[in-house]
Amino acid sequence: MSAERDRRELLIATIADLLDGIGHVAVGASSPIPAAGAMLRRARNQREGKSPLRVTILGSERHNFFTNGGVELFDCAAQGRVDAFFLGGGQIDGHGNINLVGTGDYPATDVRWPGSFGSAYLYHLVPRVILFREEHSPRVFVPRVDFISAAAITPEVSRRGGPYALLTNMALFDFETARGGFRLRSVHPGHGADDVRANTGFAYEEPERVPATPGANAATVALIRECVIPDLSESYPEFARGMTDAA
Repeated sequence: MSAERDRRELLIATIADLLDGIGHVAVGASSPIPAAGAMLRRARNQREGKSPLRVTILGSERHNFFTNGGVELFDCAAQGRVDAFFLGGGQIDGHGNINLVGTGDYPATDVRWPGSFGSAYLYHLVPRVILFREEHSPRVFVPRVDFISAAAITPEVSRRGGPYALLTNMALFDFETARGGFRLRSVHPGHGADDVRANTGFAYEEPERVPATPGANAATVALIRECVIPDLSESYPEFARGMTDAA
């Protein structure tokens, strides 16, 4: 279990790095690792004397200034007051499109997922959308999604939002808007570039030498365990308990 905690702490630290320099990040109600990353970024800002970061976790009482849930989130995003958000998908393709509806020919899908909700809307409006999916496999990362819940690029429609990065349990990718695809930035310890290639169903660019994703240093680990996880327990008690029990 300690290895699992180390893996999660690396993901949390990586998310905190991706959120540097923003003012407001919103997190969905079922996203404990992104929420922990946002809280870590906030704690770092406080310790480093940087501008404060507002963290909104939907469904939380302590970390949510909205009183009408998603409706206010959408209004806030439309006003340009949400700088970062997280999206995932049952399928994600090499162009950054995500599928939250199901597999097969719509509407007679073989598998149904919860649905698109406001993903297309937020994908258009939030400048820094981080795609997050722990499972890294060809069934998730496909050449072309079966249904486009949210399109990454829409030349026919002016937008300020779109994909910024893709983080998985194996690697971190940047999204290159001009090219319309992903570029591998780093591979997490315990994996290699060949592992990532073998488990990714879409094409992507990569540097000649792929660096390792930096692990969480001692100061970051201390912040996660002493500040972030206790604070996170209000919103995600089971996740916080699992992280604590792994000690």
